Amino acid sequence: MRKRENHKPRKGPQKNQPAKAYQPAKPTKPPHRTPPKAREYTVQEPAELLSFLLNTVENMGRNSIKSALARGQISVNGQAVTAYNHPLQPGQVVSLSKEKIVEAPPFVGLSILHEDDDIIVIHKEAGLLSIASEHEKEMTAYHQLTTHVRLQHPSNRIFVVHRLDRDTSGVMMFAKKEDVKQLLQNNWKEIVHERSYVALVEGKVRQPEGTISSWLKEMKTLKMYSSPYPNDGQHAVTHYKTLEANSAYSLLEVHLETGRKNQIRVHMEDLGHPIVGDKKYGAKSRGLGRLGLHARILAFSHPTTGAPMRFDTGIPKPFTRLLQQDGAATNKKDRR
Repeated sequence: MRKRENHKPRKGPQKNQPAKAYQPAKPTKPPHRTPPKAREYTVQEPAELLSFLLNTVENMGRNSIKSALARGQISVNGQAVTAYNHPLQPGQVVSLSKEKIVEAPPFVGLSILHEDDDIIVIHKEAGLLSIASEHEKEMTAYHQLTTHVRLQHPSNRIFVVHRLDRDTSGVMMFAKKEDVKQLLQNNWKEIVHERSYVALVEGKVRQPEGTISSWLKEMKTLKMYSSPYPNDGQHAVTHYKTLEANSAYSLLEVHLETGRKNQIRVHMEDLGHPIVGDKKYGAKSRGLGRLGLHARILAFSHPTTGAPMRFDTGIPKPFTRLLQQDGAATNKKDRR
């Protein structure tokens, strides 16, 4: 008699038991790794980089230090350096990282004049947007400074305090904390002691100094204009003083009592002397190649320490150059 084979039970759901739904394995995240903090050494006296490192860094031989230099792990004041004979000066900070130092991308159209834990003061060049527009999101002062502060910590932020027109150059300030931004904006008149511009305008201004007061409104085309009716719009007051002039141009020092959109540009048109290069507000000359408006001085009390701060970016050389060129041509005609 044939022996019956024993069969192993099939795998799978048993009778009257529901099948278990398939559950994929949960993806595992790589463990968070905090990059090791760089070792920092302050330079006390002039020296070359390699000799400084050999005399200062403990537990590292000559070959190890050379390798760290070659791999870009050494920086001086935040900039990676690979040259052995790089000259050091007292006060500079040399950093040694266990990883290659990631350098910040270069700024385009701006430079930092001052930075601390609360504010950043910059010099913005003509042509750079202060903040994003409908057509440009990334090439702005705001975006570049945000990238800059996030290299220090990913959660760092930048806050807009005031703005400059795209075609206006000069000094401006951003806050690094929201409460500092609110403090500055709510107490702007008390904190800011001086905010002056230089404007290169068409023609010779008859009155060497004066004040322009009007009510500004905005057209559907986004162009601002002075309303002929009192209290019709935002009140704007601009003070000006002639610094230099010839028959074709005048260089004015301009102080704002109020800060309205395109205020100086509108008031110079009202004066009969539009800003050079400002076609939108009546200018005909194009010899400058840019708008002849520059935010020269910003003086204020530091919003948290109260320390007096003053930044003077001077008069752009193209402004004075155009004045001198035209002045020389005018004198030559007069001699004839």
